[in-house]
Amino acid sequence: MKKKSQSAMEFMIIAGAMFLAFISVLLVFQQNLLVKSEEKQRLEVQEIALAVQNEINLAIDSTDGYYRNFTIPEKIINQDYTITVSEGLVYIITDDEKHSIALPIPPVNGTIQKGPNIIRKQNSIIYLNP
Repeated sequence: MKKKSQSAMEFMIIAGAMFLAFISVLLVFQQNLLVKSEEKQRLEVQEIALAVQNEINLAIDSTDGYYRNFTIPEKIINQDYTITVSEGLVYIITDDEKHSIALPIPPVNGTIQKGPNIIRKQNSIIYLNP
């Protein structure tokens, strides 16, 4: 009888150690996925800001009569955000306020919006969504 109870106790100890090891590995993987998700979101915010900055710089360098449509995504990896163009900056911030970026731009008239946008140059002045 003593041999059976000792075997049962050893099994419980080994099973408990394996369960603890499994949970530890699972937590490490979850943490790694969270870090990668945060990095991906940061890169998306940066990419959108750079795209807007490039569109405005392209309009500045173009001749009068320049006209172009471009689109800004509605969400960044299923998260809402705010985008503004003012005082020589394009500024993006996520609603959870974990990610933001501000990039310098030349002066423009108008506002930017999520979705379709129109940029044009007339009389050496850049207009956004006139």
